[in-house]
Amino acid sequence: MKPSREDEAAPAGGPWEECFEAAVQLALRAGQIIRKALSEEKHVSTKTSAADLVTETDHLVEDLIISELQKQFPSHRFIAEEAAAAGAKCVLTSSPTWIVDPIDGTCNFVHRFPTVAVSIGFAVNQELEFGVIYHCTEERLYTGRRGRGAFCNGQRLRVSRETDLSKALVLTEIGPKRDPATLKLFLSNMERLLHAKAHGVRVIGSSTLALCHLASGAADAYYQFGLHCWDLAAATVIIREAGGIVMDTSGWESGKMDSRPKFMLSSCITLKKSLHFRWPLVKCVTWDLTSPNPGLL
Repeated sequence: MKPSREDEAAPAGGPWEECFEAAVQLALRAGQIIRKALSEEKHVSTKTSAADLVTETDHLVEDLIISELQKQFPSHRFIAEEAAAAGAKCVLTSSPTWIVDPIDGTCNFVHRFPTVAVSIGFAVNQELEFGVIYHCTEERLYTGRRGRGAFCNGQRLRVSRETDLSKALVLTEIGPKRDPATLKLFLSNMERLLHAKAHGVRVIGSSTLALCHLASGAADAYYQFGLHCWDLAAATVIIREAGGIVMDTSGWESGKMDSRPKFMLSSCITLKKSLHFRWPLVKCVTWDLTSPNPGLL
């Protein structure tokens, strides 16, 4: 199923229409590059851990997206995963800001596992305006615009209405940290879900695509500790426009981007109340956009 212009089925116009169009076209271009590179040899490096991978294609795609957007919108600001990993400051101001993950699912990409995506979010006055996520191998274009709905290749998205955790399919990700405390926390929460008799728990290796599955109603809830802003920006708009919720460890929700922890997305309020996890006592779920390297601290 290939991207359709019906993804823009919401009424045309709006102050950020040109930006949205640019994001869609760049996501499609980036997807072509990633599809081609998926089967080729790769030069792989590590960042924060042996499981936190980056390739030359990550850098190539990020540079393409940012350079093209800078030409069209020279006054805009940027937050991007690989630039942040290289030490670029990531401060979210009221200025129009692009939040980019060039390849979400880099470990999958390295191993030629086809669950990989490009993610482009856009915020103004610290409020998310739209998100574009492109599943590169399946050619699925997910879009969401504030107040105008969420779509996949022209089909409107709606989250599931499941309210019973024992009938829910829950998605999560492990993340790159492998220290004993993080592993213990991850496994204990997995155990709690299984004891609650959830239908299943899935890990697919791409948080943005997991969230797109949530928006489409193919899964009922998602949680993860230590998500970075580029993991969440585009997906948050899509989830909300599909009728879902985004919340932190206290159950707090907000329409604005900020430094409060963001860790879980759930399809409905009732199911949200059924999800009780153990919180770490250290600062390991903080998403701080004033930090030089926002996300897991």
